[in-house]
Amino acid sequence: MNAKKSVILAFGLLAVCLFFWFDLQRFLTLDALKANRQMLLEYYAAHKLAMVAGFMAVYIVQTALSLPGAALLSLAAGAIFGTVTGTLYAISAATVGATLAFLVTRYLLRDAVLQRFASKLEGMNRELETRGFSYLLFLRLVPVFPFFLINLAAGLTRLSLRTFFFGTLLGIIPGGFVYVNAGASLATITSLSGIASPRVLGSFALLGLFALAPVLYNSFKSSKGVKN
Repeated sequence: MNAKKSVILAFGLLAVCLFFWFDLQRFLTLDALKANRQMLLEYYAAHKLAMVAGFMAVYIVQTALSLPGAALLSLAAGAIFGTVTGTLYAISAATVGATLAFLVTRYLLRDAVLQRFASKLEGMNRELETRGFSYLLFLRLVPVFPFFLINLAAGLTRLSLRTFFFGTLLGIIPGGFVYVNAGASLATITSLSGIASPRVLGSFALLGLFALAPVLYNSFKSSKGVKN
C-alpha cells in the first residue's frame, strides 16, 4: 500500500476513533434532536448556507465511515429544512457518502473487507455481478441488508461507479422521504422504530419487486428457452 493510501486510511480510522472516544453518538438521538431543534432552526434562519453545508458534510462523513446515526440525520433534515428540501439534502449526502465508501472499499480495503465479511457478501456479490442495476435498486429499496454492507459488497464487484451512484440515488429516495417527512413532524415521533411500520416496509418490498421485475422476466424467459 502506497503512502497516499495509508494516509487516507489513517485519517478515516482516526475519525472513527474520535467519534467513539468523544461519544459523539449521544448527539444523534431522538431526545437530543428534539431538545436542540429550536436552536438549529434559529441557526438555519441566520446562516442558511453554512447550515446546509454543515449538515451535508456531517451526513457524508457519517455514511462514508459507516458510523451510526443515518436515520436520526434524516429526521433532522425534515425537522430543519422541511420535507421536500430535506429529502433532497439527505439523499444527496447519503449517495455521496455511500459512493465514497464504495470507492474506499474498491481501492483501499478490498482484502480487509473480504477477510472480515467474505461469507456474508458472497451471495450479494454474485447477484450484483450478474444483475447489476436492478439488483442494487432492489437492495436499496428493501432493507434486507444493512446500508453499509451493500456499499462494501458493491465495492468488491465489477459494478461500475455510475451504476452504483444512480442505483443508490434512486433506491434510497422512498426510504429517505419516509424518515425526512417524519422529521418534519418531529413532535409526534416517540421512537425511531415506529417510523418504519410493517405497512411502510411492505410498500418498500413491493417497490423492490418492481425493480427486480426485468431480472425475473429474463430469468423466466431463459429457463423457458432451455426447456424448449
